[in-house]
Amino acid sequence: MSDIDPHSGFIAPAAAADQATAVAYLRTPLAIRVRAANVLEAGLLGELRHFSIDRARVDVVADRVIAVTRAAYPALRIPVHGRLGHFRAGKVDRVAPLVDAASGGQAAAEALVDLVMVSVLLDAGAGDAWRYREVETGQELARSEGLAVASLRAFEAGLFSADALLPLRVDAAALRGLDDGALARAFQAGPDNPLVGVAGRGALLRRLGEVIDANPTLFPGGRPGGLLHALRARGDEVRAADLLHELLEGLGEIWPGRTTLGGVNLGDVWYHGAAGGAGPSTGLMPFHKLSQWLAYSLFEPLELGGLRVVQPGALTGLPEYRNGGLLVDLGVIVPRHDAVTREVHQVGDEVVVEWRALTVALLDWVADAVRQKLEVSAEQLPLARILEGGTWAAGRQVARERRTGGGPPIRVESDGTVF
Repeated sequence: MSDIDPHSGFIAPAAAADQATAVAYLRTPLAIRVRAANVLEAGLLGELRHFSIDRARVDVVADRVIAVTRAAYPALRIPVHGRLGHFRAGKVDRVAPLVDAASGGQAAAEALVDLVMVSVLLDAGAGDAWRYREVETGQELARSEGLAVASLRAFEAGLFSADALLPLRVDAAALRGLDDGALARAFQAGPDNPLVGVAGRGALLRRLGEVIDANPTLFPGGRPGGLLHALRARGDEVRAADLLHELLEGLGEIWPGRTTLGGVNLGDVWYHGAAGGAGPSTGLMPFHKLSQWLAYSLFEPLELGGLRVVQPGALTGLPEYRNGGLLVDLGVIVPRHDAVTREVHQVGDEVVVEWRALTVALLDWVADAVRQKLEVSAEQLPLARILEGGTWAAGRQVARERRTGGGPPIRVESDGTVF
């Protein structure tokens, strides 16, 4: 019997259950790794349309990552890859004064969760031209660091708070009413300083306000920082994969125009024929890049609030242009035709999905090679620290060596909500 009733159009219970199971699976780091490995296997067999793989070059990438890591962290005391590191750009610690201003302890942890959630959602690619000039330090910052510091200064000024007397917080009400013009001004964006996707970023934050209001169990008090209370109520530790699941469940509806399955917005999930799978999710390649970046970035604030994050290695490498660019620039991921680097692509184009999937799978290979060369275990050097040390920094360094402005080798049209 068909799962779809041709007369009513309703999905039969068995089909609905299959779809719910598929959605739950696509929200796991395991699904990301398995599907990315399927695409990599196709690449190793020469079956991909846009890229081939030179596995011998993985050692070259690992050597560069180690060199960059040792230059920044000679004793290999590497912090977790997260947004708080970007708030310390230019060797200025902007986090400690913020913690002090928020009265420390639990209140500071809540404020940092507030800030991190907004800042990460504003962290899609800024473009090559945009710069943020910080009045307090005189520094000029670009890309992720610039977006981070701009969002922190906007937070301190109360842009995301509904109470002028309590600026160091993010309220659902303030997010729902956020004006694109105010956001652009806070980020110093305009015709002479263009920031990619301002409208997309503003819409994302307004939807964040809506889902926070609609989900008081996960966000009590109408604040992103309520997440700390919700998780602490379940115990004093949380698994990284469970943290990601909560973020995907709680924030799923903020993502615009994405693939849906069983009426559920899947977010950063795209089709690729080599992704494999069975049933309703066949061919769907999940990434959840911003959600995983948010999960990584919440490790430090949650731990400040007394919640221990365990099994951090369950999360995957982030499929964004610095990590992916490193693998292209150093010859592990090899374009099979000129259009890959000549044309500007859309996020959902097969070439971009392919590139991102290969990036996820190959980052695990690079991490293994780095650990072998340094003679350390995965527990001693988890992926979260290799990314920070690491692949992200090496990708930026190589991009600056190869291209004026340090842009990626593959250009993707951004709406401010993915890359």
